[in-house]
Amino acid sequence: MKILAVFAIILAMLHATTATADSTKARCDVYPLGSDHISRMVPCTFSQRQGYITISRDDGVTHELSPLGDRPGNFRDQHGQAVYRQSGLGDQGQIFRFKNHSVYVYWDTSALEPQSDEDNATAPFTTRDYDATTRLRCRATSDAESGSCPAGILRMHGGQASIVVQNQRGEQFTINFMGDYVNATNREVNAKLDGDTWIVTIDNEEVYEVPLAAVEGG
Repeated sequence: MKILAVFAIILAMLHATTATADSTKARCDVYPLGSDHISRMVPCTFSQRQGYITISRDDGVTHELSPLGDRPGNFRDQHGQAVYRQSGLGDQGQIFRFKNHSVYVYWDTSALEPQSDEDNATAPFTTRDYDATTRLRCRATSDAESGSCPAGILRMHGGQASIVVQNQRGEQFTINFMGDYVNATNREVNAKLDGDTWIVTIDNEEVYEVPLAAVEGG
């Protein structure tokens, strides 16, 4: 009886050790169905034991995934919906496709650390929220010399993009570079392509130089 008791204690200890070893802090990026743009980035905990996976997100959402059939990567969540695990991140993490969204689980959590504006030349814009960030040459129409203004770029198919600019007064607005026109939110726009640079005049007061590479991602 003593031997059986000791054996049971050892099994319990091994089980606890395994459960701990299979749990790790991670970063979860959530994408709405059919979107290339992240809707949220949150800390999360990824746990796996005997094929069962739990993803506990710090925004209060938990995914309990149970293996389905003999095909690797097929699961059902706690609501009975099919979930598929896909490759694509290599050793950086795993991708889970849910009915209405996707969750990208990254082992590297450094992107969750707050970034000091002093270390970010394009603050307040960061690549957490935009496909790219940059600084654009900008000036008042009455000025002979240009300064620079931070901008965040959201790119679309067909070489189109929306670029959010913070002007020299600290105001933010969006310039849209569509296939056959350029406009801006609540502002009058005059835009012309000079070589590989768009010269965009806003309300006859501000001038911005936007390289084609910023719009198209070249």
